[in-house]
Amino acid sequence: MNKPVLPLTYEQLDHWIESLQPTLLAERFTMALGILRGGAPLALMVSHAVGAPVAFLRYDRQARAVAWDSTLPIPPAGSKVLLCEDIAGRGFTLVDCIAFLQRHGLVVKTLTGAVDDLSRVQPDYAIDARGYFTLFPWERQAYTERYRDDWARVEAGAAAAMANDHEYAAYAIDLDGILLPDVPLARYDEDLAAALAERDALLPFEVLPGIDLRHVLTIVTGRPEMDRARTEAWLARHGFAHLQLVMRAPGLHDDSPAGAAAHKASAALRAGVTHFVESDPVQALLIAQQAPLLRVIWWDALTRTGMLVSARAWS
Repeated sequence: MNKPVLPLTYEQLDHWIESLQPTLLAERFTMALGILRGGAPLALMVSHAVGAPVAFLRYDRQARAVAWDSTLPIPPAGSKVLLCEDIAGRGFTLVDCIAFLQRHGLVVKTLTGAVDDLSRVQPDYAIDARGYFTLFPWERQAYTERYRDDWARVEAGAAAAMANDHEYAAYAIDLDGILLPDVPLARYDEDLAAALAERDALLPFEVLPGIDLRHVLTIVTGRPEMDRARTEAWLARHGFAHLQLVMRAPGLHDDSPAGAAAHKASAALRAGVTHFVESDPVQALLIAQQAPLLRVIWWDALTRTGMLVSARAWS
């Protein structure tokens, strides 16, 4: 994938649907129809915005078969419906679903979360994502290597099926404040050698964030690369040597909260994880702002509580 990623959050999609509300109301749609699964969230947002009932279509890509998947009946011939899908892709999903609805005598308009250079159908309503690879909030697991490998096998016609979305969860974690206590910054300013020796002697927390360490792929720390040897020695002493360690390159990111957060956000995306656990609340907000689809958890080791955070620039 050589295109830049365009991450779209639930909030952004909701705001976009809200901006279309006057136009969609004027269309007087009888029903909003979501193609399962990617079109379902958008159809529900449309339903809430304009008051139209919502129903769903199920599409079998291999057989190119469309099925009505709702307890509500198909609207009578002549009704106008809005067909919703996450992206107008290069395949035949929209083409076949439109044809299915038209065979039932329905007037069909289309809404997709994104349209790009490969789109076979040009929707009536869409976010222009030409030149980008669009990633939706229900696709955050696509960052993971396992998901991409499974997807490639399925696309190649292998008999293997995709796992459930939650099974692709993968974590990166901060180090100081997560696995072991933070040494106050003032100690480093007073006596760097003594502070480093104090840190090396620390024991791991007895209570770690409530995640299965088997799902943790990477430690991403704000410690500079020059500290690698002593950091790896501490990890090995306490049973964490199997985890990949990504350290900050001072030439790329400084040790300010913004610099450390930029380092962690980019490292987490490169590592292909779905979740990041961070010990500093300011950095957690900055990481969430820079990686909108990453699940960022601020972990407070003192109270042993975690908080899911999200952030957007405010103006």
